Amino acid sequence: MEFKDYYKIMGVERDATQDQIKRAYRKLARKYHPDVSKESDAEERFKEVGEAYEVLKDPEKRAAYDQLGANWKAGSDFNPPPDWDAGFEFGGGGFTAGDAGDYSDFFESLFGQGFAGARGGGQRRGGYHARGEDHHAKVLIDLEDAFNGATRTITLRHPELDASGHVVNRERTLNIKIPKGVKEGQRIRLTGQGSPGMGEGPAGDLYLEINFKPHPLYRIEGRDLYLDLPVAPWEAALGATVKTPTPKGSVDLKIPAGTRSGQKLRLKGRGIPGTPPGDIYVIPQIVLPPANTDEAKALYRKMEQELAFNPRSKLGV
Repeated sequence: MEFKDYYKIMGVERDATQDQIKRAYRKLARKYHPDVSKESDAEERFKEVGEAYEVLKDPEKRAAYDQLGANWKAGSDFNPPPDWDAGFEFGGGGFTAGDAGDYSDFFESLFGQGFAGARGGGQRRGGYHARGEDHHAKVLIDLEDAFNGATRTITLRHPELDASGHVVNRERTLNIKIPKGVKEGQRIRLTGQGSPGMGEGPAGDLYLEINFKPHPLYRIEGRDLYLDLPVAPWEAALGATVKTPTPKGSVDLKIPAGTRSGQKLRLKGRGIPGTPPGDIYVIPQIVLPPANTDEAKALYRKMEQELAFNPRSKLGV
């Protein structure tokens, strides 16, 4: 997938005001409108300009796009960094599923359905009293918080326009309770923390979508955890009981004789708490001792001579 430099497409600087972006769009839209333009690539350019304007006209999308940095070059290979939009607080409006067919894969990868959770939570009911917009944000927590529950202080950034028409990020700090057993993708609702209501209407709510920070030991799927466990060749061949880490402390795990690398061993009920709780799947990875001494080399040569072992026999060689 190619990176798109929306500022370059629009012909504006990265610090352009919203009015400057609007004027640039009107000029380019007239130039490349397929009904009037003589340019051979008018339709393609018209769509490209429309996509760039869809992002840059919206302070929330623009601020999120700017987080990718200015070092990407148009046309270079691109994949969104993991959780690139975490910590941003978004209100309603913006991209809808109906727009998907009009824009590029690059746009869809950034602002598709996963963009800061379900957007567009505004529930205005007309008149002089209306409920405020709901806000949405993605937050990253430690896996251990899901096991124990926790109270954490988070800082959210919310893009706004300043008096000069530039997009600026306002920050606010919140104390949140993370419930024990929370899963990735689960949402925590903070009542009244969205936009203020109109008239006597109540404020909207803030929905926090939970995501886990990368963990050095575990991969997380739902409430289940996956752990690669190094084992010695003799432990795998003969069987053994070995210490195995879990988020609640180490446990003894029985390695059956004849265990293979990649085989799954289950620690039932030791995953993320819940009803039912998740499991931990231990994936043995057989690690060879280094042949870096005369004694070790002698042992390997003895196995070579005495074991009728061909690891490639199933390949017919």
